[in-house]
Amino acid sequence: MLHRYPKRVAIIMLVLTALVATFPLWGEAAFGNQANFMLEKLTFMLILALFAMSLDLLVGVLGLVSLGHALFFGLGAYTLALASPDFSPASMWWMLPLVMGISACVGLLIGVLVIRTKGIFFIMTTLAFGQMLYYFVSTSRFAGGTDGVFIMFRPSLAIGESTLLDLDNPYSFFYFCLGMLLIGYLFLRWLTRSYFGQVLDGIHDNEHRMQALGYATGGYKLIAFVISGVMAAIAGMLAAMQYGFANPAQLGWHTSGEVLMMLILGGMGTIFGPILGAFAYEILLFTYEHMTTHWPILMGLTIIAAVLVLPRGIAGLIIAPPWKRKHQTTTEPIENPKASPSAQPVTNSKEG
Repeated sequence: MLHRYPKRVAIIMLVLTALVATFPLWGEAAFGNQANFMLEKLTFMLILALFAMSLDLLVGVLGLVSLGHALFFGLGAYTLALASPDFSPASMWWMLPLVMGISACVGLLIGVLVIRTKGIFFIMTTLAFGQMLYYFVSTSRFAGGTDGVFIMFRPSLAIGESTLLDLDNPYSFFYFCLGMLLIGYLFLRWLTRSYFGQVLDGIHDNEHRMQALGYATGGYKLIAFVISGVMAAIAGMLAAMQYGFANPAQLGWHTSGEVLMMLILGGMGTIFGPILGAFAYEILLFTYEHMTTHWPILMGLTIIAAVLVLPRGIAGLIIAPPWKRKHQTTTEPIENPKASPSAQPVTNSKEG
């Protein structure tokens, strides 16, 4: 799973990153009066990419499919909303650690219970925990019930009286989200290629064999579950910062389903695939919503087609393009004539 990818993967991702990062330079020329709206959509895509990437650590790397991952996404949003002062902005220096700490504690508590299950049972237990928090929040007065909680001020990023980054500025917030996504990607890239990531890869392939080798697989799975939850909570905090509110919809199972579709569309187990999937999903959603009121049908058909045509997602198309696979299939018998050891003795026996 954790392969060394061809150089074209890095080149394509660098080009796309540069294209996104320079949007403020060419956005107005390309979209005119809609440039501010597109900047907002692009910022949200970055947030969703971080969310999808966090789920890939569970689904793609570890092999645990979760339908309750929105629990952490909504938890990050509500932590920001409930902990923020009413008449002044909170400081990002303590808000970010607070979101990470609370999500880590909740992830540890839930993870101890859910990692004991596998397969469909893991899916159902994560879904159950997510729905429990959803109904608790939607019926609680302190959380605003079904209306949610509004955030009057975005957190500030300053040292003393000096503002390092004005997060109220759409362009500054855009680059802040882009920076968080790049940090998350580099962290997961390092993690999956470390000794810890190799153990997760082994658990994904054959957990019983890893246990026979002496690895405490439960501990590794628990740590991965907590890390994944913390990253999802950070994404939820950023989403609440962008739109200025937190509501129960961010905790619902359909949010977990949407991010799972992003993962399938982009390619599981690749780390960069979920980023592409999040962008592709939002672009398709935006296009279909403006085409017809029956856009869910088109989106469903698109996901089905992607599963059938691109079983490894967009990332698989980049890693192994069809023309590359055809070339390898054509040249393999010529380059490796001794690929079948049993064929040579039979040929010799006939000649003799």
